[in-house]
Amino acid sequence: MRPERHFRSVLALVLASALGGCSGLPGLHTPPPAPRTDNRSDDGDTVAAVFVAGSFQNMQHLAQAAPAEQAEIFAAARDAYDRSPQGSAKLRYALMLAAPGHPARDPALADRLLRELAAQPETLQPIERAVTLVELSQINAELELKAENDKLSQNSEERSERERSAAVQRRLQNEVDENARLRKQLEDAQAKLDAIAHIERNLTQRNAPNSGGQQ
Repeated sequence: MRPERHFRSVLALVLASALGGCSGLPGLHTPPPAPRTDNRSDDGDTVAAVFVAGSFQNMQHLAQAAPAEQAEIFAAARDAYDRSPQGSAKLRYALMLAAPGHPARDPALADRLLRELAAQPETLQPIERAVTLVELSQINAELELKAENDKLSQNSEERSERERSAAVQRRLQNEVDENARLRKQLEDAQAKLDAIAHIERNLTQRNAPNSGGQQ
């Protein structure tokens, strides 16, 4: 999938999940948010929304930037995660790992981090939980497809190896058969030469007394 389509797809799913709840994602569930008692929840949602928007901007920038800038963006996310390997920093690092179009991409590690976040929803704001579940769903689909392709490729390689081995065996057998045919021809030729030599000796022996008597 092209990076632009990936970001648009994730964003659309996040918005749908945030509006309609995340329980519609197959196999993924998140607890309902706790009831709000003051304006601090609204402030947290606002901060989380700004964080998510910034994360998606970084993901898109990461896919389009030059290699040196890609390394800088990715290193910043990794350093933030190393300092605080949980919550928002962990989510951002997982999103950078999942973002297509850069050499440091690691879907398997992103999948592991997102699963850990999904198992600890209390460390995230609702919109962050939605992003986690949506991205996890997409990564799961990608890894499953890759596993199927790898299996097909392995089967194809094994079949090709068997075919190459069979071809080598056929060539070896052809060489053995050809050597046997040449050996048989050589033995036949040698037998003929031996027969001719035997006839010549017999003729020589027969003619030898006659030659002596004539002298």
